[in-house]
Amino acid sequence: MEYAERFDDVHDALYRWDVWAAAYLIGGGCSDDSFMDFRAGVIASGRNWYERTAQDPDSLAEHPDVVEAANARGDEALFYEDVNYAAGKAFERLAGSSDAFNEAWAKYRPADGQGDEPTDMGEDFDFDDPEEMHRRLPRLARLFLAGRD
Repeated sequence: MEYAERFDDVHDALYRWDVWAAAYLIGGGCSDDSFMDFRAGVIASGRNWYERTAQDPDSLAEHPDVVEAANARGDEALFYEDVNYAAGKAFERLAGSSDAFNEAWAKYRPADGQGDEPTDMGEDFDFDDPEEMHRRLPRLARLFLAGRD
């Protein structure tokens, strides 16, 4: 339960427009669900990459998986859906029930209205505007928009 709570906290902290823009460039687009998976992938990359991304999403231009994806024109770098469910799957293995985690989570962290307030995602901007993306995320834009502008 503590892991799940901490994961939610760090996952939510990456819910920002600038991080979403980075995911958009890396993935060649990025839906709401894909953005959840991207943030999970950043977390799975370890504390160093998490902190670098939280500080400066453009630093992902140096992430080995991102560089590889840019060179191969792939879009799989850092989109790891399964990481979102790690706590629930681990709990299920221990408890033997897929419903056990949700029941335990409801007891551990009862709905108290927290988290109902809108998240400050920073300044919204147009991810489809190449000039804006080059201005805000210059290194990632060079990797993923070269030849497409």
